[in-house]
Amino acid sequence: MSTTGTWVLDPTHSEILFKVKHLMITNVKGEFRKFSANILGEDFTTAPIEVSIDASSIFTNEDNRDGHLKGADFFDVENHKELTFKSTSVSKVDSENYLLNGVLTIKGISNNISLNVEFGGVNKDPWGNQKAGFSVNGKINRKDWGLTWNAPLETGGLLVSEEVTLMAEVQFVKQA
Repeated sequence: MSTTGTWVLDPTHSEILFKVKHLMITNVKGEFRKFSANILGEDFTTAPIEVSIDASSIFTNEDNRDGHLKGADFFDVENHKELTFKSTSVSKVDSENYLLNGVLTIKGISNNISLNVEFGGVNKDPWGNQKAGFSVNGKINRKDWGLTWNAPLETGGLLVSEEVTLMAEVQFVKQA
């Protein structure tokens, strides 16, 4: 996983997604449409990784739900414009898989998380740009960041699960 240079996210070939159980029977998926990320060094396993997500760019394909998620019950985008992630370590699991540890900050609350990373490799695009690709997955408990809104169901359980699955497909381009 070692190469040279600083790497910047290619937003046209990247996505950050999430899913959460709804009514305890199905998953609702969403995404953040505006974000940036940098790998600040030569070696993906040691270089600091920084991610910034525009909280107001949340999209779940339902305007009322998106409005609720942007409000004080969830991301409170008027007072907390960004979600951030800063890596603290990367450890190799096998030839393609890594464990990425870092600090995720949502609504001013910071917690350590671990994410599974699959390194897709490095390749040049038709225009000579060197690209690196990664698939990232993990789970968090939204209550750890003060995202506690919920509603009880008549049959027991809660409307929205506390566990949130995070998924990202990201491509970085090497900077000269």
